[in-house]
Amino acid sequence: MHRRNLLKALPALALLACTPTLRSADFTAGPGWLEFPAGKGPGAGKHVVLLAGDEEYRSEESMPMLARILAEKHGFRCTVLFSHDDGVINPNNQKSLGRPEALDSADLLVLGLRFRSWNADALARFDAALKRGVPMVATRTSTHAFSGIPKESPQAWYNWNAAGGFGRKVLGESWVSHWGRHKFEACRTAVEPGAEGSPLLNGVGAIFADTDVYEAYPPADAKVLLRGLVLKGMSPSDEPSAGRKKRSPDKQEQGVNEPAMAVAWTREVPNAAGGSNRIFTTTMASASDLADEGLRRLVVNAVFWGLKLDVPARADVTPVVQWKPSKYSFNAFHKGLRAEAFAGVLPDPAPAAPAKKK
Repeated sequence: MHRRNLLKALPALALLACTPTLRSADFTAGPGWLEFPAGKGPGAGKHVVLLAGDEEYRSEESMPMLARILAEKHGFRCTVLFSHDDGVINPNNQKSLGRPEALDSADLLVLGLRFRSWNADALARFDAALKRGVPMVATRTSTHAFSGIPKESPQAWYNWNAAGGFGRKVLGESWVSHWGRHKFEACRTAVEPGAEGSPLLNGVGAIFADTDVYEAYPPADAKVLLRGLVLKGMSPSDEPSAGRKKRSPDKQEQGVNEPAMAVAWTREVPNAAGGSNRIFTTTMASASDLADEGLRRLVVNAVFWGLKLDVPARADVTPVVQWKPSKYSFNAFHKGLRAEAFAGVLPDPAPAAPAKKK
């Protein structure tokens, strides 16, 4: 290399030399599950179980990423359970949940679910966790987490179309509709008046989510933290939409952002043990949404809040591995991979299906 060019290259070469090589953390894995041991931090002694099971929003990518942050930066032991076919991760398998016995020792659950119809054993273990008061952090389609559970099952009331099911009765809302135009109108958050001092918002700021806003009406006992403004397009700099009208459940016409829909809230739900479950729900948090640092911090803050731990002033939520999430879309998941592949740097995102004009 010419001396002049070498001198120009030295700063970049020095930076490269100082950059640590990304490596997979120590972990254990089996058919449809991953477990990350606890690092040092305030989460010591707590077991967080993250459930990845949705067909569209790539929770099989986001849950391991969040698990590594929680384990390696904050000291929680984290287990991720996937939908799978004989160990090959398949989000479309609604009946599957890897290693459900991990639910028995969960101190907190993080949900990334959609229309699941697990077998009786998995449902009973999940239900037992709910009944004993395990707090839950629920993301995106978890408002309609269950479907097709047989009517004779003790958990048949979980079905999203059973008067709102688990979503409405526990999380605070079920599936209603897309409030923004799906894949054409993104979301930017605004703090709910009166929620400014909530520790869950420590270090969060305005969030940009490239998913659209869901229609959602949390109950009176919920504390809304954030509203989602429907944007005119898919860029963080886009202005809020002021155009179309939507028909609300009481048949009244209202503007898309009049009022803006709730996109994050908390509630406490009485349980069979005589106490209550702390519940945090956000209709954001697809894998691509979680490119936003503030949203990652909101989810991590919710784990601390759910476990009644002091929420950090500004939690470290830097992904432990390179984070290049796939765009949300049906059937756009990485095919043929087992759980251990999701512990490290994934291949390039699978191509998303093109958006259809409405």
